[in-house]
Amino acid sequence: MQPKKKKYDITLLAALLFLVVFGLIILYSTSAYNGEVKFNDAFYYLKKQLFATCLGAAGMFFVAEMDYRVWKHAAFLGYFTAILLAVAVLFVGEEYNGSKRWLSLGPFSFQPSEFAKVAVILFLACIVSERAKEMGKFRSLFRVMVLILPIVGLVGSNNLSTAIIILGIGVVVVFVASPKYGQFIFMGALGGGFMTIFLALESYRLERLEIWRNPEKFEKGYQTLQGLYAIGSGGLFGRGLGESVQKLGFVPEAQNDMIFSIICEELGLFGAGFVLILFLILIWRFFVIATHAQDLFGALIASGAMAHMMIQVILNIAVVTNTIPNTGITLPFISYGGTSVVFLLLEMGLVLSVSRVVQ
Repeated sequence: MQPKKKKYDITLLAALLFLVVFGLIILYSTSAYNGEVKFNDAFYYLKKQLFATCLGAAGMFFVAEMDYRVWKHAAFLGYFTAILLAVAVLFVGEEYNGSKRWLSLGPFSFQPSEFAKVAVILFLACIVSERAKEMGKFRSLFRVMVLILPIVGLVGSNNLSTAIIILGIGVVVVFVASPKYGQFIFMGALGGGFMTIFLALESYRLERLEIWRNPEKFEKGYQTLQGLYAIGSGGLFGRGLGESVQKLGFVPEAQNDMIFSIICEELGLFGAGFVLILFLILIWRFFVIATHAQDLFGALIASGAMAHMMIQVILNIAVVTNTIPNTGITLPFISYGGTSVVFLLLEMGLVLSVSRVVQ
């Protein structure tokens, strides 16, 4: 009996639409001052983000219309490409704000690490679904995790936060397919060891720990303190959309990873809560789609996307509220970043493709 087709997950699409539109509104509110000062154009950041969003949306619906199972044939190539791009960043990458994370192609630049997240989801979904019966064995689980260590190491050399996300995606995908849970205690210890090594490799990462503990004692703690001031001044209902004071040069690059603090300042606790609810709806629908997927490959794609969204949102908000040291991770669909938006929407296309097939 052939599986019946259905339309896209409407709840997921609605939450995504609200999140994207809300993100564009907040981005303009947050970036207009910087755009005017730096480029003499208040719409500079909005126009670039809107172009990336339109490009990503077109790609999303194109991917959503395809049978997600065809990506099994491209999973290995995609992962190998991600490794090559990560190596290229080390040698010919562009540096911005002290971080070498970009590759330039003429007038365009992009972050290969964003492509790597999607590539790892497909690669692991393919590998794990083919070895599903072996995933109860620790040896098989360990082998799968070792396969993604090259990309984790390459990305982590200049972008630790993204490496953590990729590693987290791997753990969740393997966890979903494994019938045993005890072995994940060892994996947790292994992950802790990995974090310790990467923190020790670069002195600036250890410095971030000190800044996190006492931001008022360090010049680099200025951004964190201003972000906290923005959150505190917003109260329950905020100053009003566009009325932020901290975005006027007090929070550097407010349209990037600190944008959640401006949301809190302008829209207050209720506005921040609204954003969190939208993300929770997305994560909930990923879970529902994963549990109703026709096969394990589709379930793992949805689970990987769920892990990506969940980990990145938690990390960003934890950084903004100074719960963890600064990692430089962005807030999905809201922070400025064309590469991030494009690949996030392509990832949503994969999940929508899975949602169109039910048992």
